[in-house]
Amino acid sequence: MERPVRVVIAEDSVLLREGLTRLLTDRGYEVVAGVGDGDALVRTVDELAAREELPDVVVADVRMPPTHTDEGVRAAVLLRGRHPELGVLVLSQYVEEQYATELLAASSRGVGYLLKDRVADVREFVEAVGRVAGGGTALDPEVVAQLLGRSRKQDALAGLTPREREVLGLMAEGRTNSAIAAELVVSAGAVEKHISNIFLKLGLPQSDADHRRVLAVLRYLES
Repeated sequence: MERPVRVVIAEDSVLLREGLTRLLTDRGYEVVAGVGDGDALVRTVDELAAREELPDVVVADVRMPPTHTDEGVRAAVLLRGRHPELGVLVLSQYVEEQYATELLAASSRGVGYLLKDRVADVREFVEAVGRVAGGGTALDPEVVAQLLGRSRKQDALAGLTPREREVLGLMAEGRTNSAIAAELVVSAGAVEKHISNIFLKLGLPQSDADHRRVLAVLRYLES
């Protein structure tokens, strides 16, 4: 049997931290640690890595003690720099574009940004944790909408059609081609054509070293 996905949870609310732990463990995940602030998160992950027990993914609140501003996302960005293979999924009460952009710009794989309301959809949240742990992305639709809304004003994106921007938004949420096709009620072939056009217009040639789906989203965020 495959080993379970190993998770570290960073959340200063004990009630929410315990709830997330129970939610994930009930579905086969292994929560190896739970902490309440950014410093403890960094220390815990570094200690696990030193024992060659690096978790697959960290689930962290953006705002944690002592100032409740950006401790969680700062810790997440720091850990991504030290451990590039570590997946990071941050949770936030509101869409904070600066934090989302900074986190996504740090790497092109294994990142996620969800609003806390999304946790209420248990299946969607659990799938997001697994997707990020496996090197994918998980962006809340509200985050995508705000980031893409701002980005549409940039000249570099002027060549994309409204449908292509819609497809890119669904890509950023981690949807597969078949899921995008179902959402937009079009054929899989039409989705593939839209994605090819997006890659072409954003100047993203095929490469074994890069994940073009994620790079396309990052190009939006960097514009």
